[in-house]
Amino acid sequence: MTGAILFRNCAAIVPSSGAAVLRDADLLTQGPAIAAIGKNLAAPDGARVIDASGWFLYPGLVNTHHHFFQTFVRNRVELDWTRLSLIEWLDTIYPIFARLTEDCFYHSSVTAMAELIKHGCTTAFDQQYCFPRHAGGRIVDRQFEAAERLGMRFHAGRGGNTLPKSEGSTIPDEMLETTDGFIADCARLIDTYHDADRFSMRQVAVAPCQPVNCYRETFAESVRLARDKGVILHTHAGEGESPVIEVRFGLRSIDYLEQLGFAGPDSFYAHCWELTRSEIASLAASGTGVSHCPEPVYLVGAEVTDIPAMAAQGVRLSLGADGAASNDNSNLMHCIHSGYMLQCLAASGRDNPVPLPAEFLGYATQGGASCLGRDDIGRLEPGMAADLFAIDTRRMDYIGTRHDPHSLIAKVGVGMPTDLTMINGRVVWENGEFPGLDERKLFAEAETVLNSTLF
Repeated sequence: MTGAILFRNCAAIVPSSGAAVLRDADLLTQGPAIAAIGKNLAAPDGARVIDASGWFLYPGLVNTHHHFFQTFVRNRVELDWTRLSLIEWLDTIYPIFARLTEDCFYHSSVTAMAELIKHGCTTAFDQQYCFPRHAGGRIVDRQFEAAERLGMRFHAGRGGNTLPKSEGSTIPDEMLETTDGFIADCARLIDTYHDADRFSMRQVAVAPCQPVNCYRETFAESVRLARDKGVILHTHAGEGESPVIEVRFGLRSIDYLEQLGFAGPDSFYAHCWELTRSEIASLAASGTGVSHCPEPVYLVGAEVTDIPAMAAQGVRLSLGADGAASNDNSNLMHCIHSGYMLQCLAASGRDNPVPLPAEFLGYATQGGASCLGRDDIGRLEPGMAADLFAIDTRRMDYIGTRHDPHSLIAKVGVGMPTDLTMINGRVVWENGEFPGLDERKLFAEAETVLNSTLF
């Protein structure tokens, strides 16, 4: 059990995007939970006391869409979206994915989670859909191992692809699975790792990759399994595939998924940039959530996701960093800023106003918790999980900004790692280090595997 930690004299504590900022206050954690927030709190015997003068404390960020394995294909000159068609890009990148080994999946997960933690993310959802046959069947197991090493609160979205390229998918045959095999491994992972208790550090979701690359039965069986096991459903939707789905099934993606039952308060989709107003209304009516990934919108050059319309209609919104195939970093903090700025760019052509900057912080905290089906993370309140990050604002970067902590991240941006990140009451990043871990060793291990496999 983690001991008590008292953050004394915080310049600002931001309990949530909608709650009043607390100035010159203390925050006490005990074990995995926040015990108290207020003025002049007493430190329990044996507690560690941290002088938080000048610090802003925020709820830990919740990343709802990522592909950790893609950190091993970052910054590659041959993967230039601006010079390749979608088909050319897919034909270039999938042969690289197909070469990944089990060790690649482990070390790429360590790499992605380490970067997320450095920038204030305390809960991460990863959709792992890449299963080259030679890599074996324990890829997601190794991801849980990586999360435990770093202390990350981890939600594993067990993805998969079942439709052969010969029948219209974009997936090489060596990366295909059968529906039965995919569902069986989802069930195994749920039975082995899923913990539904409060403050759980390990959860599993059923997350077939996307409708265009799976048989209809794959999605139908995913719904059946998830509802039987009481876990979350997730997939890609509304990212350019709707015309293909309409040709195949006579329905656009959102109607197709709803017809299959792959919708509702236990479901959320990634991207959704091509949705019509009526499709947005359908999501709001069913309670289906959205993981908005702003960085791919810049890179791919697609239409800007209509977040104002979704917010106005009451769609549950969260933020995702997405994978390095369309975002070469794993920094959800940056996505808060880029997401807000992206909406400002498109504001003049929209019917609804851009949500306030504070709402984008909310998407990355309370919104993320909602999409993952959790009521114990995303806010700084007594009884909630002790997931938080701290920024020492006594720097020139923050002159003129400190009057509005709610808007700081979205409007100004935070261009450096946090000063401290805490997950479940444990400090996992502090003063530029991962306590108890040697970052240079982590780097050397990952770099060795990367170079021996892909370069």
